[in-house]
Amino acid sequence: MSLKVAVIGAGVMGHALALVHALGGCRVRLTDTDAAALARAPALMSAALATLREAGETTHGDAWLAAAVTTHADLAATLEGAGLVVEAITEDAEAKRALFAAIDRLAPRGAIIASNTSYLDPFPLIPDARQDCAAIAHWYTPPYIIDLVDIVAGPGCAPEIPLRLRDLYAGMGKRPLVLKRFVPGFIANRIQAVISMEVYALLDSGVADAAEIDTAIVHGLALRMPLLGHLMKADFTGLLLAQKALANAMVPPPPARTRSETLDRLVESGATGVTSGRGFYDWSGRSPAELFAERDRRLLALKRALKEIGSLVP
Repeated sequence: MSLKVAVIGAGVMGHALALVHALGGCRVRLTDTDAAALARAPALMSAALATLREAGETTHGDAWLAAAVTTHADLAATLEGAGLVVEAITEDAEAKRALFAAIDRLAPRGAIIASNTSYLDPFPLIPDARQDCAAIAHWYTPPYIIDLVDIVAGPGCAPEIPLRLRDLYAGMGKRPLVLKRFVPGFIANRIQAVISMEVYALLDSGVADAAEIDTAIVHGLALRMPLLGHLMKADFTGLLLAQKALANAMVPPPPARTRSETLDRLVESGATGVTSGRGFYDWSGRSPAELFAERDRRLLALKRALKEIGSLVP
């Protein structure tokens, strides 16, 4: 019998996680307190599924999707019989605390609670009675293409729970990574955060514009990363050079910052990214759905090419 999964939160990540688990063979129930978000979810999943189908990643269609993922306004109905509860709501401590309390009342005993939190530690918010099955399973956008999943066991979690999550997601073709302990942002997001600080410093000081910075990343930094990662690249460059660069502080670390003048100006003008038609780049003239589909098609093509090329990182 396939695993019953309850996904709570139908927003940007929630609807995509519902699709991921369905594609992995689970029976999924999806809910959200925002009726509009819940109503939008089937069309968003259908569009993502169409992109995957076009790329030859699946043969499933909308009839399959309607059977595999059902939407429910009622939390109790969503949680009924669930063996895995995926929490994908906003990064707000009190909202999560209230939800975990409701899960404690309504979910079957023994159900794994897997939070998709990025930076907020969810474990102090989860009732004591659920700590033995509480973990983090953190995904990256779009999760139906990006394979990395960060898995972290809670402090009171039974040792087999992260292993069960690891095996579940590995069986779906994902790349689960079991971390030894929780740190906000995990690994990839923490590295990305440091890159962002330097990028905003370059922007704000006028060294380069957005397109120039992205050109340097795409054609310099990023090309080697899929094949070598960062530490393996250092092995090829030579660790003596890495040691000297660190000792000489040839590139000072970016200053800690909580804001960027460039970013603030864009947000204040209403330029918030693809969904608004403008951000660092001008996206007007094309719908967000069209732009997301193009992103996904290109990511899938890159993923196929990298799979064929292979990586030196195991």
